[in-house]
Order: sequence, then structure tokens, then C-alpha cells
Amino acid sequence: MSEIGEALGTASEGGLWARVAGRKQGNAIPPDGEPGGECLNCGTALVGSFCQACGQKAHIHRSISGILHDLVHGVLHLDGKLWNTLPLLLFKPGRLTREYIEGKRARHVSPMAMFLFSVFLMFAVFQAVGLTTPSDISPEISGATHAEASRGLEAERDRLEKVIASLPADAPARSEAESDLKAVEDMIDGMTLGGRIRAGSPVQIDANITGIKSIDEGIVAKWRKNPTLMLYKLQSNSYKFSWLLIPLSIPFVWLLFLWRRQYKAYDHAIFVTYSLAFMSLLFITLSLLGTIDALGFGVFAALLVIPPIHLYKQLRGTYSLSRFSALWRLMALSLFIWIVVILFLQALLVLGAF
Repeated sequence: MSEIGEALGTASEGGLWARVAGRKQGNAIPPDGEPGGECLNCGTALVGSFCQACGQKAHIHRSISGILHDLVHGVLHLDGKLWNTLPLLLFKPGRLTREYIEGKRARHVSPMAMFLFSVFLMFAVFQAVGLTTPSDISPEISGATHAEASRGLEAERDRLEKVIASLPADAPARSEAESDLKAVEDMIDGMTLGGRIRAGSPVQIDANITGIKSIDEGIVAKWRKNPTLMLYKLQSNSYKFSWLLIPLSIPFVWLLFLWRRQYKAYDHAIFVTYSLAFMSLLFITLSLLGTIDALGFGVFAALLVIPPIHLYKQLRGTYSLSRFSALWRLMALSLFIWIVVILFLQALLVLGAF
């Protein structure tokens, strides 16, 4: 299957999951009954356009065009709620979060539905633009073979250093040799998998990923055996278990409001979920703009500037904070975000190894 085909499949899957998460009882398939008749779902006498007992519409379609409408609506979840929610999520996230917490939900897509759809759409776009794991990584070399390869790379490094030293500074061949030396040094560094090669034979690798020896050894063994499969599992699990970011983040947000008892864990969950949905939409936009070479610097700048501004506005609006209170909480939350990301990556590594 092509990358675009996989992307469309991923987007459809995300839309359907979001549809399930955001479904209300009143969104059932509408019946083709006459006004004043009985609901075809539960048999209750109809008074208006909807059944007052189960919420089903008083009219259903039995046409191909109706099926196509349901397909587009179910997969993409394009209804009035989305267009009411998106502007607030982008420009007034604090107001959106506060309204949902206070119960004003009829006009808004639920945070979980928004999160699921945006996350699955994000990975679909990543596949479409080619931001996927490489598929041609050779298995990690171990034992005596690893030692031989290391010695060969070190010998090539020594040779290139001598060549560079013998060439004039302005010689064209010197630049080429320096480039080759950099590549060899990167290969030597890469063979350690971020750990340290011990002296002796066979070569062993120290990896302190989770701090649990048996798990760390399992992760390194899986990487050595088939790094391509390991990376694929990481990518696959990253969106299948993206919801883990929510429970991982809630305790850190709770710490920021430990002494403000009026805010409960539920409030923080809504805040986190809408914030993650926005970040997914931002990554979608920037990944599409990143395909245009001329916008490379602008995309990088946007990635640095937009998230803290959005988070600041959401903090102020959701929790009714002063500028100073929102600012110091933003700084603390920026640190907590890195902790959450590290914990999430560790969880993905464990899930990919077992």
C-alpha cells in the first residue's frame, strides 16, 4: 500500500474513533417515519423532529446519496460542532476549555473526540508527506562482528585524519575528506546506541532507558535484532497509545494548582486534552508547510513561538489567572512537558520490546 493510501486509511480510522468518542444519543440514524407517527427505533410516539425518548430523528433516508453523506460525516466528523469548536480552540482556547467544564457543550466537539481525530489525522499527514520511519536499517552488529566493524571504522577514521593533515587548507580534496571523516565519526557514535562500548570481547552495550535492567536488556536486544521493526513498532504505538499523554500530563498540571481546591482533576483533564488536540493540529499544519523549502525557517520559528503563546492563553482563560500567575505556570509546565515526553517515549520503548 502506498504512503498516501496508508494516510487515508489512518485518517479514516481516526475519524471513526472520534465519531465514537463524540457520539451523543441524539445522533442516532434518523427514521423515515411521518411526523406524529412512531419512532422506528423505540416505538415512542413522535412529537417533533426528534424522538424525545431516544433522540433519533423523525426522518431517515434510504438512498445512495444518504449513505455517502453518512460516510463523509462519520469519517471526517464535519458537522456544525467542529466549525464552532475550531476557532475557539485556535484563538480562544481558555474560553473553550472553561465553557466545556461549566457544561456549555451542545455547540462544541468533546475534547476526547477532538483529540482522537486530530492525532490520527496528524499521523495520516505524516505518512502522506513522508515523515515515517526508515525501512532499510540493517540489524545491529553484535559480538565479534561488532568489534571488527568498530576497529575498521576507527582505522578509517585514523586514515582520513592523516589525509586531512597532509592536504593544504584550501585544497578541494580536503573538504571532501573532512566530510567523509564526519560521516565515519557519526557511524562510530551510532554503534553505541547512545550507550558506552565496554572494553573486552564480546562487545556489550550499556543502556539505561527505564532503569530496570531486564527491560533495558530486552529493548537493546530487540534493537540489535531488527531495528527497522523496532522503529515501526514505535511509530505504530505512538498513535495507538497517544492517549497515554493525557493521564501522564494530568498530575503535573494538578501540581500547578495544588493549593487551589476549586480546580479538580476533571478540569485538568479537559485542559490537557484540548491542548494536545491543538498541538496535533499545529503539527499537521507545520508538516504540510514544511514540504515547501522556502518556508523552512518560518516553520521552525512557528514551532518555537506558537505553542507557548497558546498554552499561556489557555492557562489564563481556563483558570482565570493573572498575567504573572499564568507566566510562571507556563514556565513550570514547559519543564513538565519534557518530563511527560520522556516518560511517554520510555513507555513506547517498553511496548515495542515486549
